[in-house]
Amino acid sequence: MALPLLPGFSRRRNIGGENFHRSQICGYSNNVRRLFEDKPGIGGEPLPGQTLKISSSVHPEASGSGPPSWIAFDKQVLCFDAYFEEEVPEKHQELYRIRHCKIYFFLEDDTIQVTEPVVKDSGINQGTILRRGLVPLPPPNEDQFYTMYDFNINTEITLYGRKYKIIDCDLYTKNFLRKIGIRLNPPASRPDDPYTTERQKRYLESTNPFHPYERFDTLKQFLEFDGQVLGFSCVWNDPESKLPDPRELVLRYYLSDDTIDIREILPPNSGRDVVPFFLKRDKLPKNAPTAPHHPGTITNYTLLNVLAKPGRNKSYYIRDVLQTGAVRQEFYKDSDLKIGAVINVWGRQILLCDCDEFTKEHYRKKYGIVDFTPIEYKTPPPPKPEKIIPPYNGFGSEEDSLNSCKGVVIQTPHKDYRQFLVKDRYGMDSFILRYAAKLITDIAVDKDRKFIISYFLSDDTISVFEYAERNSGIAGGKFLERSRIKKPGQELFKSEPSEYYQAQDLFVGARLCFHGHNFLLVDADEYTFNYMEKNANEFPMADICAVFNKLKSMTESHGKEIRKAFAITDPEHTNVIGYDTFRNWIVSVAAGGFSEHEIMTLGRHYGIRDNSQTDLLLLLSMAQEKLKKNAFENFEQLITVFLYNDREKCGLLPNETCRTIFKSFKLPLADDLLETLLARFEDNQKQVDYKKFVHALNWRENQVRAFVEEKEQPKREDIWNQLPRSPPVTGIRYPPLLDDLFGKVE
Repeated sequence: MALPLLPGFSRRRNIGGENFHRSQICGYSNNVRRLFEDKPGIGGEPLPGQTLKISSSVHPEASGSGPPSWIAFDKQVLCFDAYFEEEVPEKHQELYRIRHCKIYFFLEDDTIQVTEPVVKDSGINQGTILRRGLVPLPPPNEDQFYTMYDFNINTEITLYGRKYKIIDCDLYTKNFLRKIGIRLNPPASRPDDPYTTERQKRYLESTNPFHPYERFDTLKQFLEFDGQVLGFSCVWNDPESKLPDPRELVLRYYLSDDTIDIREILPPNSGRDVVPFFLKRDKLPKNAPTAPHHPGTITNYTLLNVLAKPGRNKSYYIRDVLQTGAVRQEFYKDSDLKIGAVINVWGRQILLCDCDEFTKEHYRKKYGIVDFTPIEYKTPPPPKPEKIIPPYNGFGSEEDSLNSCKGVVIQTPHKDYRQFLVKDRYGMDSFILRYAAKLITDIAVDKDRKFIISYFLSDDTISVFEYAERNSGIAGGKFLERSRIKKPGQELFKSEPSEYYQAQDLFVGARLCFHGHNFLLVDADEYTFNYMEKNANEFPMADICAVFNKLKSMTESHGKEIRKAFAITDPEHTNVIGYDTFRNWIVSVAAGGFSEHEIMTLGRHYGIRDNSQTDLLLLLSMAQEKLKKNAFENFEQLITVFLYNDREKCGLLPNETCRTIFKSFKLPLADDLLETLLARFEDNQKQVDYKKFVHALNWRENQVRAFVEEKEQPKREDIWNQLPRSPPVTGIRYPPLLDDLFGKVE
């Protein structure tokens, strides 16, 4: 193992069986080539009486390879604390002076530097005392230089005739000296300069009695409470005012410097000029006169005029330590301000009536005050006369006529644009609830008429269309124009606004009256059922929890009888009964307490759905045709991105993640078509098999034949043949229903 060279170390080589120093061969020093060879005397022979110059290091020469000392000990310095005594001639106040300094020994080249810390107003040139360089030992060893072995604590060294006493060193120096085998002495005490000590003592004795220093420290209060202001509502009864009401003011107390400012609140048409401040921000004295003191009356210090003594030409001033003629004032603090207190603002008595929440919290924490009952200072305003709205006169709409009574300038009624933007048609969501209905009448011709009632959620309007029956004698088509419809049984000419049909009033089994025509809602389309079930908080008839709890409360005590009735109905033990059987059982149990929509909600929840769906091949053919027209062929990149996002490498990704990836590739497919296709390839956990989906879209490798089913143009009487059909429930699984109602049978 190669050891680093210490200062002054050099290398030897074995040349021809003998050891030669490199400096003797080619002029090397510390493994660095020199410009010249340092040879003593003439031709290397010393002159008579000449002494050889030894190396600057006392360490034995190293063997092997290693870095030179100026690299091994680069930026490594030994630091010592020292002092020296300096004589001061021709001055009787001091005979000598103690000067403290630091001695630095640089290990890379054995150089020494002495510096003295700069003391303010010392009158001595301080700083570097001895510049860095090699320092020879005192005579008779002046041909040798100081090394690290010459330094120790509590010893004296002589540098160019000046003696330095080393008293201590830093921790690195102590560890280094111990490693090289030097036993350290205990640290010495640091002496003080007698003249400096005497001077400081005389300065304190001379200044303390005559000029006591009073410090007014407000920085801590400013830093702690800066930006915190207490606010009070207050009043002042101006005796010179001819108005009966007091003047309202707002007082603000600044916790950072205990100052106060007051602003006035001017009512409209008060006749007073608007001024920035009623009281400018400043400390407010408690017992303040009507007029402030003259400048110079109140000061922090009192100075006494001392007349000149005989023999002295000038008089002088001294500080009055006893504060004999000082004018003392007490200022308002936060402890003096509270609700109900009266403060003196330069002769004006102001009553504090209320405060803000921050002020209440401040007094609650600091002073424990919990009663902040405000003081009523305002005369209660007279009650506003009741605005009598005249009854509706029949001209225009009720809203339009009501606006004509609210102001001179008639404005059009405001529409609910937020509702329109939120519930307007978007993508596959039409926000239209469609119901199948029939007339409630005794006329045989009208009993078989079929209607479609559409409720528009964007503006709460209703339209009615009639299905055209062949050979019925009724043309069909638009039966009622789209508009808002009032509920029956309301007075026509009245002052109160009328009530209109809302979305919650329409459900399967509901009876509605539109302008004298009574309708019974018998069915609804799939979108209507899904929308009402998703928003069950708005439609209680579609809330499965509420409907189930209602059924449970009716059948809780008849569990055994109901189980036997279902077992008799299902003799083959298929655990499935027909929807009509289930409906008849609900009607018999509830005895008319359930509406038709509530029965359908239970049936949809526990029923077996009809999974008739749009042909998947038709959707894929439409998607491939769109991709082919736009020349989209980045299917391999799609698979790569899907594999990167599939951290678990299971081949499945959430629906939202797949849709985001397709959007990033700018897939030229409509949003509704893409969502429908993703829904066809997802499982029960909303996970999409992206490999199958991308393979199905790849029109290059898996082309689906595009076809369009030709349909005959519908005739006019078949245009409105779009009646909603019953919920696609083919049967009811009754065991889960019975388990939820009465618990599982063990």
